[in-house]
Amino acid sequence: MKANERDTAIIEKVLDYCTQISDTHERFNDSYDQFSSDFIYRNAICLCLLQIGELSGRLSDDFKDGHTNIPWRAIRGMRNMVAHEYGHIDVPTLWNTSHKYILELKAFCETVLSNEEAEDTSQNFTQTM
Repeated sequence: MKANERDTAIIEKVLDYCTQISDTHERFNDSYDQFSSDFIYRNAICLCLLQIGELSGRLSDDFKDGHTNIPWRAIRGMRNMVAHEYGHIDVPTLWNTSHKYILELKAFCETVLSNEEAEDTSQNFTQTM
């Protein structure tokens, strides 16, 4: 698998986890009070954040260097915090990350994938001519 194909597959998975975070918030009525008191709600979000951080570490350096507007180190840092310091996670930070930053990451992934799709369509059209 070529690096750009691998990166695309990883971005698809990241998008899936971003969607799962949004769906989890919806399932729990997007309630901060419930989030702060319900470990099941927080655990569901944390698992997705952990997976996003793990996947981001597998992206090629070329991909990350080409998308410096995304805080790749912070994403990995959140993964490390969830994995190694779970008992000490700051709930407001986790809430803010799972709302604001995940929405931004989700939009980024959708843009990358739609650009890939447009590029693939263009290449297929050129090859058939």
